Amino acid sequence: MVQFNLLPAVKLEYLQAKRLLRLVMSIAALAAGTVFILAVVLSVYVYLLQRHNISNLNGQINSAKLQLSRNTNLNKILTVQNQLESLPSLESQSPVTSRLFDYLSELTPVNADITNFSIDYTQDTMEITGSADSLVTVNQYVDTLKFTTYALNGQDTHSDAFSSVVLSSFGISQNVTNGKPASYIINCSFNPIIFNVADNASLHVPPNFITTRSITQQPKLFVAVPKSTSTTQGGANG
Repeated sequence: MVQFNLLPAVKLEYLQAKRLLRLVMSIAALAAGTVFILAVVLSVYVYLLQRHNISNLNGQINSAKLQLSRNTNLNKILTVQNQLESLPSLESQSPVTSRLFDYLSELTPVNADITNFSIDYTQDTMEITGSADSLVTVNQYVDTLKFTTYALNGQDTHSDAFSSVVLSSFGISQNVTNGKPASYIINCSFNPIIFNVADNASLHVPPNFITTRSITQQPKLFVAVPKSTSTTQGGANG
């Protein structure tokens, strides 16, 4: 069977254009429908679900506010919390008190004992009370404090560790049982940096004072207050 295409070329192009137009319109309608459905879903989510969630959150917030307002210790709780937050900074500023015993061991002559010791880290002062075998040892103790320096983190730069060293009281007891008739009270100020947690401070005792406990390896430092029957006392500034 033989077929002949009697449609002109223009008619064929017209039909193809109509088919293409229907395809484009179908795709456009499908896309528009999809966009419309998405818009409806988003509108429902925003205007219904979101409002519902916001309402629930506001209710929880108001409930929490009500509970906090009923707590009579709220101010105390907030104060404690603020204090806890300040603990790290306070700790970094607190002195390293454990260094004190090492320092005293380095500074105290072997023939001197300490019967009472007090230190004030706010005023950077300390008072040493004790006894010694002689006033020469007491004066040596005072000079040791005066001329002791410190260095930080192994550096070669040295600075005075103590200042205003004063032998505020001294005396000689006539009857003692510990072999240390000389008594003394030394007051001085110290550089707070030697107790600074951020610095590794090391004391340097003058070379001519070589009889401190750290060198002679005699650890006994603190003793009980000796009893005496007769005492000659005086006062002097070192």
